[in-house]
Amino acid sequence: MSSYSIITYGCQMNEHDSENIAGMLEALGYIHEEDPWSADLVIMNTCSVRENADKRFFGVLGQFKKMKKTNSDFILCVCGCMPQQPRIVEEINKRFSWVDIVFGTQNIAQLPELLEMRKKTGKKQRAIIDNNPHIAEDEMKPVRMHQHKALVNITFGCNNFCTYCIVPFTRGREKSRMLAEVVCEIERLVADGVKEVMLLGQNVDSYKDALGNSFADLIKAVNEIAGLERIRFMTSHPKDISDEMIDCFKSCEKLCKNIHLPVQSGSDRILKRMNRHYDRKRYLEIVDKLRAVCPDITISTDIIVGFPGETEEDFEETLDIARKVRYDSAFTFIYSPREGTPAAKFEDQVEDGVCHERFNRLVELMDGISLEKNKVFMGREVEVLVDGPSKTSENTFSGRTDGFKLVNFTSDKKEENISGQLVKVKITETKTFSLEGKEI
Repeated sequence: MSSYSIITYGCQMNEHDSENIAGMLEALGYIHEEDPWSADLVIMNTCSVRENADKRFFGVLGQFKKMKKTNSDFILCVCGCMPQQPRIVEEINKRFSWVDIVFGTQNIAQLPELLEMRKKTGKKQRAIIDNNPHIAEDEMKPVRMHQHKALVNITFGCNNFCTYCIVPFTRGREKSRMLAEVVCEIERLVADGVKEVMLLGQNVDSYKDALGNSFADLIKAVNEIAGLERIRFMTSHPKDISDEMIDCFKSCEKLCKNIHLPVQSGSDRILKRMNRHYDRKRYLEIVDKLRAVCPDITISTDIIVGFPGETEEDFEETLDIARKVRYDSAFTFIYSPREGTPAAKFEDQVEDGVCHERFNRLVELMDGISLEKNKVFMGREVEVLVDGPSKTSENTFSGRTDGFKLVNFTSDKKEENISGQLVKVKITETKTFSLEGKEI
């Protein structure tokens, strides 16, 4: 039997796309091979959000040329966000012409057909659609990374057009799945052992199906599914989050007390240039409302440093909002120009040295706040959904709290498979990015 391996770059959307791809391949009779250098078929699922991802992808892609030379039956596919950009497809065709199949984010369902055509005709296959109106998540049967957790798309695409972001051009216009379809999929997942679902969308708060159901309506419906333990979602957009959705943190007991709420900048001037459609006052009001209905909620965020035109005063406002909100964690990035976005053409790009100096100051602040927030857990008992053995130690397990805190813990059940179980853990040590403890 032929084997396959998938190399995934990027966000949870890409991870879930890879799960769907794996499901299709296994339905065709392929078996999974962890090591891509030993597989008969390799899928490279790409990300375009940052320039470093581009460079890393092309570096790895070039290494597979040797595989093509030594094994004429070896098939290499490139998919994901990068092929949605014409310049990337041009570069692949020019510099990496030996790549067998290239398809985009909205052509995943065509993979079996593309494979068949490649094998039957010997010709290279290319399939890119800019805005596919027929994406049907419920028709795919993914191979999940975890038996007890599942990623579930509720929307596809994005309509926001932030000036720094390439996503609307790589994933097309926003489409919402029907509420009933999402609920049915999650019911099937729960019947298959899933205890936690992550509802996915570039902007979950703008979810609205053909019957007018809102994101809050969807959360309430999912909350009623028997056997489901936890509901998570990402990503929220501050311009669209509603009071009704915020109230779900109080009324829906299965909704985890955690939210990822990207701020990107604390400066109103920069937020306007980013086309974010909210200001710092609106953002802080949302945070106050979240903590009013759910005092224990944990909040993470995204912050871009060095956006074109950012002054020291603008950056100080970002530091200020970080101090005010006191995020539990943050994904911090130095601005990376993306060809095809308005911001890439802005003439007032910030010098690299200034960007890195500001970035280091932000990381120092955020790490200090994260450690302080974690210290309050010392001695507490927390409930952890176990993901499996820890990646850092053979003698410990790891999992997440309701608030998405990573917990590494020891257990007297180390000979058992406790993955997917909810266990009580007493915290014995706190670190910047994790908690340590022992199962009670």
